Amino acid sequence: MLAGALLAVLVVAGTVGALVVADRGSSDADAGHGEPTRGTRDRAVTPTAAVPSATTPRPVYSLADNPLFAAGLGAPPVTCRLSRWATTPRAAAAFLTSALPCLDAAWGPVLRRAGLPFSPPALAFPAGTAWTSPCGAVAAGRGEVAAFYCGRNKTVYLPFGGLQTESYGARPGVYLAVLAHEYGHHVQDLSGVRYAYATERHEAGPDTGPGLELSRRLELQAQCFSGMFFAAARGRGSVDASILADARASQDRGDHHAGRPRVHGTDAHNSAWWELGVRHNRTARCNTWRSAPGAVA
Repeated sequence: MLAGALLAVLVVAGTVGALVVADRGSSDADAGHGEPTRGTRDRAVTPTAAVPSATTPRPVYSLADNPLFAAGLGAPPVTCRLSRWATTPRAAAAFLTSALPCLDAAWGPVLRRAGLPFSPPALAFPAGTAWTSPCGAVAAGRGEVAAFYCGRNKTVYLPFGGLQTESYGARPGVYLAVLAHEYGHHVQDLSGVRYAYATERHEAGPDTGPGLELSRRLELQAQCFSGMFFAAARGRGSVDASILADARASQDRGDHHAGRPRVHGTDAHNSAWWELGVRHNRTARCNTWRSAPGAVA
């Protein structure tokens, strides 16, 4: 495992999703991966989106049989024109912002083909080492959070203080993979998967064995979706062999802290699900909801 491997935070239904899990609406925090903030993660949340018309695509609140996992759905080839990476807050924000249109171009067609709604997420680059969003609060303590997604405002938070640049340095593929993982949580949110997950996790109990397994399924699926993006972008534009190698080497983002809930899975499973996305580029192959418990341990 790489020293200081990125972890993620996730918040659900209004949730924080990350390389750490936080709340239940639609958010995720990622340093590696994450859990909802205490006090918000245990309550059921009602979807807040306006009721669409009969002709408007709408989320489907289901897991294994969600239309997102229909056969044959994969990200089309995309060409990324990335800003030059430099290890400063301003340059990092420019680099990650330049990747957003590429991610939109990869995932928009997937959701539209599935008959699901699509809209790009917003990006935010908060300063400091402790950050708040409508989904709750997270911090960079012990390398637990690199980035997070909040579904309440459809925003990916990418704080420079969480990216662990002191460990990874000028390796832009690492940070592109973090963004791709968080974007995966946005895809889960738009499709209705995140809300269905939040409901089942609330009923199971967030800190029970079944509840934690659901969290691992959600996080490992975001890993697979990240790999799908790299499958669509590799060898085109800025995503060259070096970017791909850096991304691949940083996927050992499992649960590393003794005594903390196991919400992300092992290093081996995090890498394996990411590679599955790279190799197959099919949402059906990323359907962790149909996998045996041993594949999401």
